[in-house]
Amino acid sequence: MGVGYGLISCQLTPGDRRGWGDLYAEALDLAVLAESAGLDSVWTTEHHFVDDGYMPSLLVTSAAIAARTERIRIGTAVVLAPLHHPLRLAEDAATVSLLSRGRLILGLGLGWSQVEFEGLGADFGSRGAAMSEILSILPRAWSGEPIAWGGPLHPVGPIAIRPVPEHPIPIWIGGGADAAVERAARMADGFFSNALPERFVEQVRLAEAAREEAGIETPFSWAYYGIVHLCEDADEGWEEIRDSVRLMTWKYGDMEQSATRQTGVLPSPPPMDAAIEAALRTRVMVGTAEQVAERILSIREAAGIPFDFVARSYFPDRPYGALAEQIHRLAGDLAPLLGV
Repeated sequence: MGVGYGLISCQLTPGDRRGWGDLYAEALDLAVLAESAGLDSVWTTEHHFVDDGYMPSLLVTSAAIAARTERIRIGTAVVLAPLHHPLRLAEDAATVSLLSRGRLILGLGLGWSQVEFEGLGADFGSRGAAMSEILSILPRAWSGEPIAWGGPLHPVGPIAIRPVPEHPIPIWIGGGADAAVERAARMADGFFSNALPERFVEQVRLAEAAREEAGIETPFSWAYYGIVHLCEDADEGWEEIRDSVRLMTWKYGDMEQSATRQTGVLPSPPPMDAAIEAALRTRVMVGTAEQVAERILSIREAAGIPFDFVARSYFPDRPYGALAEQIHRLAGDLAPLLGV
């Protein structure tokens, strides 16, 4: 079981005096630290037009990470594929793969914000069909041979995409709907999930059934990610990150309206009531390495498959030293308990 770190988003947060340049510099330093500590992968995450600057350009950032590292795998969680032209996406991914000597994992997702689709001139209603076309086009594009695709959304060619990656680029799909799981099972190389454990087991069974029905026997990868904070006492640890978790999760509901917000002071989330806090704490893995490892291993046992685990331990409002400490704990304390 590989252990990864993320999801790096480089967001400004209320009251923080750092600028976006500082956050991107820290993101690269964190990737270097994750590699030197012995973690297996580092992951970024995409959204557009958010007032806090939520990272919009994952492959640009991935290229910068590639230039600063030598071994660690570099994953996108996820590139919102229907917002990108498939040939441009193929070129950018090929470039990152070459720069990294084959370390890119291209994670793709549908997207859910209509504001993003409108802003980038993409059709929200056809995003599922667009994803299927993109998944059909990318492997052909990376062959280096002229390709032609007559799909209704992205007709291309005949045309050849170069440079050609020197190593196969694995495509993993992220999402929650059954259609996303089944599309990944039939057309991609893996699936990236943060579902509740019971739902994750259902996703695994759906994918297995879809692949069996299609007669697909090639390897299929799984990654599971969750918010993790390693500490000596779970209650004290929750107090350390409760406001960070609240900000992270609340911001998703604020994204669309923030797209037209005037520049100025970033808003803070309203106070949590007891029900919201209880629900958040249920989803977050807070505690000793032994306690967190027990939860992860129980998910693996229920699913009956091996998977990579990605710790969502990046909180943009926390100081660099606190984030660096978590990387050392993940690599030194948690990873050995997971058999890494």
